[in-house]
Amino acid sequence: MANPTALLETSLGNIKVELFVDKMPITANNFLKLAKSGFYDGLHFHRVINKFMLQFGCPHSRDPKSPRAGTGDGPDGTIKDEHPEGAKLSNEPGTLSMANTGERNSGSCQFFINTVHNHYLDWFTPGESKHPVFGRVIEGMDVVHQIEKTQTDRNDRPLTPVRMNRVVVEGA
Repeated sequence: MANPTALLETSLGNIKVELFVDKMPITANNFLKLAKSGFYDGLHFHRVINKFMLQFGCPHSRDPKSPRAGTGDGPDGTIKDEHPEGAKLSNEPGTLSMANTGERNSGSCQFFINTVHNHYLDWFTPGESKHPVFGRVIEGMDVVHQIEKTQTDRNDRPLTPVRMNRVVVEGA
Protein backbone atom coordinates (compact mmCIF):
# COMPACT_ATOMS: atom_id res chain seq x y z
CA MET A 1 0.00 0.00 0.00
CA ALA A 2 1.35 3.42 -0.96
CA ASN A 3 2.01 6.13 1.59
CA PRO A 4 -0.52 8.97 1.69
CA THR A 5 0.26 12.37 0.24
CA ALA A 6 -0.80 15.88 1.14
CA LEU A 7 -1.06 18.98 -0.98
CA LEU A 8 0.18 22.07 0.87
CA GLU A 9 -1.59 24.97 -0.80
CA THR A 10 0.44 28.07 0.11
CA SER A 11 0.06 31.71 -0.90
CA LEU A 12 3.14 31.23 -3.12
CA GLY A 13 2.09 27.95 -4.76
CA ASN A 14 1.55 24.27 -4.05
CA ILE A 15 3.88 21.71 -2.49
CA LYS A 16 3.00 18.02 -2.62
CA VAL A 17 4.47 15.77 0.07
CA GLU A 18 4.61 12.03 0.72
CA LEU A 19 4.12 11.08 4.38
CA PHE A 20 6.11 8.08 5.62
CA VAL A 21 3.39 6.29 7.60
CA ASP A 22 5.19 3.02 6.78
CA LYS A 23 8.45 4.06 8.50
CA MET A 24 7.38 6.84 10.91
CA PRO A 25 3.77 6.04 11.86
CA ILE A 26 3.52 8.13 15.05
CA THR A 27 4.91 11.32 13.53
CA ALA A 28 3.33 10.98 10.05
CA ASN A 29 -0.09 10.08 11.47
CA ASN A 30 0.11 13.03 13.87
CA PHE A 31 0.59 15.33 10.86
CA LEU A 32 -2.23 13.59 8.96
CA LYS A 33 -4.67 13.92 11.88
CA LEU A 34 -3.93 17.64 12.22
CA ALA A 35 -4.15 18.21 8.46
CA LYS A 36 -7.47 16.36 8.12
CA SER A 37 -8.94 18.40 10.99
CA GLY A 38 -8.08 21.68 9.23
CA PHE A 39 -5.62 22.64 11.97
CA TYR A 40 -2.97 23.88 9.49
CA ASP A 41 -5.36 25.85 7.28
CA GLY A 42 -4.76 29.60 7.56
CA LEU A 43 -1.48 29.39 9.51
CA HIS A 44 1.73 31.10 8.31
CA PHE A 45 5.35 30.08 7.98
CA HIS A 46 6.80 31.69 11.09
CA ARG A 47 10.50 30.93 10.59
CA VAL A 48 12.30 30.93 7.25
CA ILE A 49 16.08 30.66 6.97
CA ASN A 50 17.68 30.65 3.53
CA LYS A 51 19.95 27.65 2.98
CA PHE A 52 18.52 25.92 6.07
CA MET A 53 14.76 25.35 6.42
CA LEU A 54 11.14 26.60 6.46
CA GLN A 55 9.23 26.13 9.74
CA PHE A 56 5.47 25.91 9.98
CA GLY A 57 2.57 24.69 12.10
CA CYS A 58 2.38 26.91 15.19
CA PRO A 59 -1.24 27.76 16.07
CA HIS A 60 -0.13 31.26 17.12
CA SER A 61 1.03 31.93 13.54
CA ARG A 62 -2.57 32.44 12.41
CA ASP A 63 -1.60 36.06 13.09
CA PRO A 64 1.68 36.27 11.15
CA LYS A 65 2.90 39.10 13.38
CA SER A 66 2.18 37.36 16.69
CA PRO A 67 5.19 37.41 19.04
CA ARG A 68 4.04 33.94 20.21
CA ALA A 69 4.42 32.39 16.73
CA GLY A 70 6.74 29.41 17.09
CA THR A 71 5.80 28.64 20.71
CA GLY A 72 2.53 26.73 20.38
CA ASP A 73 1.50 23.08 20.57
CA GLY A 74 -1.30 21.25 18.81
CA PRO A 75 -4.69 20.56 20.38
CA ASP A 76 -3.58 17.12 21.61
CA GLY A 77 -0.27 18.29 23.09
CA THR A 78 3.00 16.53 22.34
CA ILE A 79 3.86 13.17 20.82
CA LYS A 80 6.42 10.53 21.71
CA ASP A 81 9.80 10.82 19.98
CA GLU A 82 10.00 8.33 17.15
CA HIS A 83 13.46 6.89 16.50
CA PRO A 84 12.98 3.49 14.84
CA GLU A 85 16.24 1.70 14.12
CA GLY A 86 14.96 0.64 10.68
CA ALA A 87 14.10 4.20 9.60
CA LYS A 88 17.31 6.20 9.68
CA LEU A 89 16.03 8.94 7.38
CA SER A 90 18.40 11.89 7.11
CA ASN A 91 17.36 15.57 7.06
CA GLU A 92 18.08 15.92 3.35
CA PRO A 93 16.80 18.71 1.07
CA GLY A 94 13.04 18.46 0.64
CA THR A 95 12.38 16.31 3.69
CA LEU A 96 9.79 17.11 6.36
CA SER A 97 11.05 16.88 9.90
CA MET A 98 9.39 17.23 13.31
CA ALA A 99 10.28 20.41 15.16
CA ASN A 100 10.65 20.27 18.93
CA THR A 101 11.82 22.33 21.89
CA GLY A 102 15.03 20.36 22.35
CA GLU A 103 13.47 18.39 25.19
CA ARG A 104 12.51 14.72 24.84
CA ASN A 105 9.01 13.98 23.55
CA SER A 106 8.30 17.67 22.81
CA GLY A 107 7.23 17.40 19.15
CA SER A 108 3.65 18.43 18.49
CA CYS A 109 2.29 20.26 15.45
CA GLN A 110 5.28 22.20 14.15
CA PHE A 111 7.48 20.84 11.41
CA PHE A 112 10.05 22.11 8.98
CA ILE A 113 11.06 21.48 5.40
CA ASN A 114 14.82 21.13 4.98
CA THR A 115 16.21 23.14 2.08
CA VAL A 116 19.75 21.75 2.41
CA HIS A 117 21.20 18.57 3.93
CA ASN A 118 21.02 19.20 7.68
CA HIS A 119 22.55 15.87 8.73
CA TYR A 120 23.48 17.24 12.16
CA LEU A 121 19.73 17.34 12.95
CA ASP A 122 19.35 13.58 12.41
CA TRP A 123 18.15 11.68 15.48
CA PHE A 124 20.81 9.01 14.90
CA THR A 125 23.86 11.31 14.85
CA PRO A 126 25.80 12.53 17.91
CA GLY A 127 24.65 15.81 19.39
CA GLU A 128 21.65 17.43 21.02
CA SER A 129 19.40 18.04 18.00
CA LYS A 130 17.08 15.14 17.27
CA HIS A 131 14.56 15.76 14.51
CA PRO A 132 12.92 12.72 12.91
CA VAL A 133 12.12 12.89 9.19
CA PHE A 134 8.54 11.83 8.44
CA GLY A 135 7.99 12.86 4.82
CA ARG A 136 9.41 14.38 1.68
CA VAL A 137 8.48 16.86 -1.02
CA ILE A 138 7.55 15.05 -4.24
CA GLU A 139 6.39 18.11 -6.21
CA GLY A 140 6.92 21.82 -5.69
CA MET A 141 10.55 22.21 -4.65
CA ASP A 142 10.47 25.39 -6.75
CA VAL A 143 7.84 26.74 -4.31
CA VAL A 144 9.97 25.62 -1.34
CA HIS A 145 12.92 27.59 -2.77
CA GLN A 146 10.69 30.60 -3.46
CA ILE A 147 9.56 30.61 0.20
CA GLU A 148 13.17 30.07 1.31
CA LYS A 149 14.24 33.27 -0.46
CA THR A 150 11.50 35.36 1.17
CA GLN A 151 12.91 38.41 2.92
CA THR A 152 12.77 38.06 6.70
CA ASP A 153 13.20 40.21 9.78
CA ARG A 154 15.88 39.65 12.43
CA ASN A 155 13.74 36.88 13.96
CA ASP A 156 13.63 34.94 10.64
CA ARG A 157 9.95 35.83 10.17
CA PRO A 158 8.90 36.63 6.57
CA LEU A 159 8.35 40.36 6.02
CA THR A 160 5.57 39.45 3.59
CA PRO A 161 3.60 36.66 5.30
CA VAL A 162 3.53 33.27 3.57
CA ARG A 163 0.18 31.63 4.31
CA MET A 164 -0.85 27.98 4.26
CA ASN A 165 -4.23 28.36 2.65
CA ARG A 166 -5.07 24.71 3.29
CA VAL A 167 -3.64 21.21 3.46
CA VAL A 168 -5.47 18.54 1.46
CA VAL A 169 -4.72 14.91 2.36
CA GLU A 170 -4.86 12.31 -0.41
CA GLY A 171 -4.86 8.55 0.00
CA ALA A 172 -5.35 8.31 3.77
